[in-house]
Amino acid sequence: MTSKGVPEFRRTVWAYYKKNGRNELPWRKTKDPYKILVSEVMLQQTQVPRVIEKYKEFLKTFPTIRALAKAPLSEVLKEWSGLGYNRRAKYLHDAAKIVVGEFNGNFKKALEHPLPGVGPYTRAAVKAFAFNESGDIIETNVRTALIHHFHSSILQKAAIADKGLLVLVRKAAAGQDPRTWHWALMDYGSYLKKTGVRNNVRSKHYTKQSKFEGSLRQVRGEILRQLHEGKQPKGDARLQSALSGLARDGLIVKEKGKWRVA
Repeated sequence: MTSKGVPEFRRTVWAYYKKNGRNELPWRKTKDPYKILVSEVMLQQTQVPRVIEKYKEFLKTFPTIRALAKAPLSEVLKEWSGLGYNRRAKYLHDAAKIVVGEFNGNFKKALEHPLPGVGPYTRAAVKAFAFNESGDIIETNVRTALIHHFHSSILQKAAIADKGLLVLVRKAAAGQDPRTWHWALMDYGSYLKKTGVRNNVRSKHYTKQSKFEGSLRQVRGEILRQLHEGKQPKGDARLQSALSGLARDGLIVKEKGKWRVA
């Protein structure tokens, strides 16, 4: 572990944020937990530039959690089209129905219970950015910043587990404003990646994302696009596998020998 301590790390993060913070991001201009949840689900496995416009379009169609909960899944999937990983849209839709149906729209109460597609990171992020509550937030940018400053020794061969990073997360966040500190930390980690820092491979939780072009994910997306256009899906030999997967995920159903969006 490097000699750089937590106070120095904190100063570095804040100094970068004060000059270069991404405060123009639309989800940073709201404290609405629904809008923040939408952004967090969209940002899973999708780059910020691709999310910005989709986020705005999605909220025009579904401006409130009640609007999303009432909408048919087919409309939600249609609005989601282009972002990929369509299961995220179904999870978001299911979560909205639970928040409205079981908790009468009370997000704080709902977040204390399991919600589809809402894991520990997403739960902590919504609490921090909507309610300014402290929590254990670890994602790719946070890992990049922490590993860069505290685990930079090339002699260290063992994979770095989040359990160990949590100690640093909590020490660094102590006494800081939860909302702005985590914005700053994520922005700094994003900056490091842009400068060429590629240390997430050292994380025990690192998985390399497969290429989209020619993947089963691409086939699944094409199937949904065709169904939205009123066409029956056509494709290569992987079509049946993709159809089975989409049906298993509850995204499409077969009626009278024809497929349709669920």
